[in-house]
Amino acid sequence: MLFDDPEAPETIASVLVPVAVPVAYTYKVPAGQSVVPGSIVKVPLGPRQVIGAVWDTEPDAEINPKKLKSISHVYETTPPLDKDLRQFVDWVANWTVGAPGMVVRMILRSEEALEPEPPISGVRRIEGAEPDRITSARKRVLETMEDGFAWTKSGLAKAAGVSPSVIDGLVQQEVLEVISMPAAPPPPKPQIDYSQKDLTPAQQTAVDSLLAGFDGNGSVSLIDGVTGSGKTEVYFEAIAEALRRDKQALVLLPEIALTEQFLRRFEQRFGAYPAEWHSEITTKNRARVWRGVANGEVRVVIGARSSLFLPFKELGLIIVDEEHDAAFKQDDRVPYSARDMAVVRGHISRFPVVLASATPSIESRVNAELGRYALIELPERASGAALPDLQAIDMRTEGPERGRWLAPELINSIKETFAAGDQSLLFLNRRGYAPLTLCRTCGHRFQCAHCSAWLVEHRFQKKLVCHHCGHSEKVPEVCPSCNNKDSLVACGPGVERIAEEISDLFPQARTLILSSDLPGGPERLKREMKIVEDGGADIIIGTQLVAKGHNFPKLKLVGVVDADLGLAHGDPRAAEKTFQLLAQVTGRAGRVTGGGKGFLQTYSVDHPVIKALLANDKHAFYQAEVDARRAAGLPPFGRLAAVIVSGPDKLFAEGYARALGRAAPQDQAVTLLGPAEAALAMVRGRYRYRLLAMAPRQFDLQSYLRQWLSLGPKPSKGLRVQIDIDPQHFL
Repeated sequence: MLFDDPEAPETIASVLVPVAVPVAYTYKVPAGQSVVPGSIVKVPLGPRQVIGAVWDTEPDAEINPKKLKSISHVYETTPPLDKDLRQFVDWVANWTVGAPGMVVRMILRSEEALEPEPPISGVRRIEGAEPDRITSARKRVLETMEDGFAWTKSGLAKAAGVSPSVIDGLVQQEVLEVISMPAAPPPPKPQIDYSQKDLTPAQQTAVDSLLAGFDGNGSVSLIDGVTGSGKTEVYFEAIAEALRRDKQALVLLPEIALTEQFLRRFEQRFGAYPAEWHSEITTKNRARVWRGVANGEVRVVIGARSSLFLPFKELGLIIVDEEHDAAFKQDDRVPYSARDMAVVRGHISRFPVVLASATPSIESRVNAELGRYALIELPERASGAALPDLQAIDMRTEGPERGRWLAPELINSIKETFAAGDQSLLFLNRRGYAPLTLCRTCGHRFQCAHCSAWLVEHRFQKKLVCHHCGHSEKVPEVCPSCNNKDSLVACGPGVERIAEEISDLFPQARTLILSSDLPGGPERLKREMKIVEDGGADIIIGTQLVAKGHNFPKLKLVGVVDADLGLAHGDPRAAEKTFQLLAQVTGRAGRVTGGGKGFLQTYSVDHPVIKALLANDKHAFYQAEVDARRAAGLPPFGRLAAVIVSGPDKLFAEGYARALGRAAPQDQAVTLLGPAEAALAMVRGRYRYRLLAMAPRQFDLQSYLRQWLSLGPKPSKGLRVQIDIDPQHFL
């Protein structure tokens, strides 16, 4: 809000700055300038200048404007944050018990985006002008420019196959003129009717249901479709409808590795690529996308969870693909669920939100059953192919020989699949070569110096790596404890170790490891995913990133190396997460032509998750999980909030956590657990203690938490207290 003092010429304004304080600060608006709620400004904050936004809260009119600092700069060419986005910021801050300034920080991350991109220098042919003599190089330049378009000097030189000095010579002779050009042309707009795919009757029914959601009421639809049912083609038609209504669309994906195949499918449908928004795009492209979203030039964005906070000019649709995925939950700074906040953003602006998954979250499934979401089911594959046949391998009686990790039955099936010219996928959600390295002489185990976690051997890189803080060290030749040489042994398998076993068994096969931490990063992953898609690999060994949304036409066999891996955690969602992961990864088999097979190597053949997967009885599994959650009062039938205390001194952090626990307000509706040492007791040199608050669904847990924090001792000596509403991770 702005406040004009009738007795003084100064205007004051509330500005939300990107720091963890609960209120906006008051600043003076310089004479001759004006701001409105949502205006983006630069202001002094202590010794530094920060980017903030003028906010709707009433500034403190009691402050003498002469004692206030002035706004340093108003970004007049950048549209103000609109009312709906400001309301969304306040809602997220209230829900997460966070500071609104830290939410605004997620919007205003790129200062470069706030000013127009400066033009670049180019050259253009001067009509009728000719050089004093024609050389072969000059001829190539002039022929290249016959289209009449302007070129950058470097681009023209490369296209014509000449050196830049040839271009300079033509400029000096006034054959070419130097001009200013836009740094980047506007992105091509998707064409609504470019290439519509023929839909199955079930897909068309689903599309009709989605289009009915464009009624201005902010409806939410859940597409629950088996792997290969064509969910993407269905929600593409919702994107087309949004574009038809002159609205922008946002598609949230949980993994960067999913984007390449999605981009190609989008281009095939709409004749143009969407804009990308994730951590791997360059700073310059990030700024261009931000500006394009704000001014409306960018019509469709595909992005990670942070793209939810882009300042869209005309957002009219959000798709959350693989909505069950835990990657949509941010755990640091402002812990939030992008899936849940997408629903909130759609509700505030009254546009449709579409959630899609082959294995929906319990929360979304319950919301659909209660009528809060429209449920759209696609129970069959669009190709008509049957779902894969799943079998369990009881590792207690049918397991591999000592020192091996693949059971004979699985090896025989890989052999048959390879002989038939089809692909096999071995899934193990464990990166590296081995999860633990120890000395067989003295028993020394290699642990991270900064975390309470074992170091994972990455044999290809010859390193021991912590997967929590990134610490790494060379694999030593001798034990650091007893100095014995050749006494270090790798315990347990990772994907690299499985690849080693496959190379021994199938030396003639083309083997490929798909793992997020191999050298080359996302670009390498994109190339390798394309290799698999094109049939360029025979046996693939991969972590969880292969379980999400990929279509590998030649893949016929999936072997899960350790189906029990996710079931041993003390996580109330362990069964749900394991079911989702294994259903997704085995669903990669036979998507196009059918005939897919899946093997689950397990020591727990009678576990409900394994039995539900083998019986292909998703509904029975969900019903059992829903009943268990309801009985225990867990989400979505109850409320949970984690309070995580961390600090560099263990005793001080523990003492503070206990004092904070004693300060909790007494309320019969709230059950308080802890404090207890976190499962990962130390991360990045900080000791961690957790408290957990449980309450009925209708209880105002956020108000309770604010009261609790106000009554507790103030953090000091490097302590941090973080609130996590509806925690997804319990480490």
